[in-house]
Amino acid sequence: MKFINETISRIKPVDKEKLEQAQRRLDNKTKPQGSLGRLEEFARRIVAISGVQDPDVSKKIIFTFAGDHGVTVEGVSLFPREVTPQMVLNFLSGGAGINVLSRHVGAEVRVVDVGVDYDFEGMSGLIHKKVARGTKNFSKGPAMSREQMVAALTVGIELADQCRADGVGLVGTGEMGIGNTTPSSAIIAAISGKTVAEVTHRGTGIGDAALVNKIRVIELGLALNKPDSKDPLDVLEKVGGFEIAAITGLVLGCAANSIPVVIDGFISTAGALIASELHPCVREYVFAAHQSVEIGHAFMLERIGAEPILDLKFRLGEGTGAALAMTLIESGVKILKEMATFEQAGVSQG
Repeated sequence: MKFINETISRIKPVDKEKLEQAQRRLDNKTKPQGSLGRLEEFARRIVAISGVQDPDVSKKIIFTFAGDHGVTVEGVSLFPREVTPQMVLNFLSGGAGINVLSRHVGAEVRVVDVGVDYDFEGMSGLIHKKVARGTKNFSKGPAMSREQMVAALTVGIELADQCRADGVGLVGTGEMGIGNTTPSSAIIAAISGKTVAEVTHRGTGIGDAALVNKIRVIELGLALNKPDSKDPLDVLEKVGGFEIAAITGLVLGCAANSIPVVIDGFISTAGALIASELHPCVREYVFAAHQSVEIGHAFMLERIGAEPILDLKFRLGEGTGAALAMTLIESGVKILKEMATFEQAGVSQG
């Protein structure tokens, strides 16, 4: 825990003066003040987060963390557990949705095995950080041990530290793990006090009977494990997932290293929620890529205080929403850096 606590201690509020300086620059561009709306918000926030007046966000990386979940034996997902490693192989061959969209926006995808129940030993192109071969079934006991939770958090923090060393300007989160909407719903229910039914949806597209069962399984897990709503790491340990923990670490690490981080959908936001509960300033470094169709996502975003950039009815995960949101964030930065001022263009101000 020492490394995690040291990382958290490095997180500071963003520079409000730099926010104001960036907005003054934007107000002097050849446009009515505020007329580019949220693009201006993105630009000034990137300046404040990075601490640089002319930030470079051209180097963009999306980390897609993969892990399996013991709770899948309870029938909470439409797809079998074997799909997790199959999709990891798809990511590595460049054939998944995240690969297509990342190529489109000029981002690099890095796939991280943090807990898949499959032996990828020796496979090139994969970041090998396996903590265990899947979590335990949290309806029968804690999802992971404290040591496993710390190990998964550490994976994410170390990747963020490396991004800082490599000059990465924008980081995105993604995930793959059959059954992972179940721990995500459990996390927001535990932290917010909402009923499980209020925050649990169909995930991969389960039917009515399976949804009733999913809610029952989550309620059972919460009643059995009694996660402490005031201790986010206790919640993560008892009902979370390895990929969620790694995302939590990545978000904490990005905040500690002054790197803006674009969180994807429901599962990624579960990780960001844990991070923001650990330190209130984390939310200042987070961009919410989109509003998922998962009903619990809105409650997570509300608690973090993050307004989603897009609403495309996504529910894929992988980092797909983050990839598309990155283009808009980068557009805002380019407006700040490349758009002419009134003086440069010889345009009269109103």
